Amino acid sequence: MDTRKLKVVVSKQYSDDLKNIFQYGLETFGFAVAFSFYNNLEKLVSDLEFEHFMYPECRFLATKSKIYRNIILESYLIIYRITPYRIEVLRVFHSSICTSSKIRSVKKIKI
Repeated sequence: MDTRKLKVVVSKQYSDDLKNIFQYGLETFGFAVAFSFYNNLEKLVSDLEFEHFMYPECRFLATKSKIYRNIILESYLIIYRITPYRIEVLRVFHSSICTSSKIRSVKKIKI
C-alpha cells in the first residue's frame, strides 16, 4: 500500500459547502456544536495527506484505479479524488440532499 504524504487541496465547491454547513449548524445548534463539527470535518480532511487510502471507494464513482473515495461523518458524505501528486477534496453533501447524479457530478470539478 502506498503511504506517501500527499498535499491536500480543496475545491471552491467544498469551501462553499463547508461555509453553508457551518452557517446551518450555527443557526440550528449554536456556536459550540457548529464549531466542534467544523473542526472534526477539517481534521478528517487534513489527515487525508497520510490516510487517503483508509476510506472506501465511492460506490457511485467506481473506477479501476479507485481514485474517488468518500468519508462518512454523521449525516455527511465527503468526496475526494486521489491523484499522483495530491488529494483533491471535491464536495461535502448532506444525506438528505445527496443523490447519485449529484455525486457523479463531482467528476467535472477542476481544481
